[in-house]
Amino acid sequence: MSTPEPGYKSSTGTGGVKNHVVIDVVLRVVLFATSLVALIVMVTSKQTKLVPVAPGMAISMVANFDQTPAFIYFIVAMSVACLYSIITGALSILALLKLKQGSMKLVFHFVILDTLLLGVLASATGAAGGVAYIGYKGNSHSRWNKVCNVFDSFCGHVLGSLAVSLLPSIALLLLVWLSVFMFSKKIRLN
Repeated sequence: MSTPEPGYKSSTGTGGVKNHVVIDVVLRVVLFATSLVALIVMVTSKQTKLVPVAPGMAISMVANFDQTPAFIYFIVAMSVACLYSIITGALSILALLKLKQGSMKLVFHFVILDTLLLGVLASATGAAGGVAYIGYKGNSHSRWNKVCNVFDSFCGHVLGSLAVSLLPSIALLLLVWLSVFMFSKKIRLN
């Protein structure tokens, strides 16, 4: 019988798995924090302006996130990401405390759910980004006027929220890669 290589032997211990679980927990905390910040910034995006409609006449207009279905979808997706990160973070901490063979089954479920949530967050960010772009630039072919020249504070909140919302997507992508790496390591060992 041949003895395994030193690098190979060290990867079979729980130290390697423990490190991966710690990284998993940290990424889930990042997922929670960044999706919560994006959620709060979008929800607080409200601005009221007096818009002139005729000489000497102005009406009060309000720009709010709940006036656009894409922004509502974005809020729901970020809320789901917050809740999901709390639940899976708690499960990851339990896995860290126990470190049993069943943790690979948990990783399998995580990779499927992480991938699903990554798709939801990416589509929500894309939809909200498309609407924000129309608000910023307008569309002369459809005769949609830009609104960011009037509601600058509102658009600033939306832009900030969209910029921060890329971070939860990156955290989820890293979580998927981490899970796939753990699976490939497990397959290599067997």
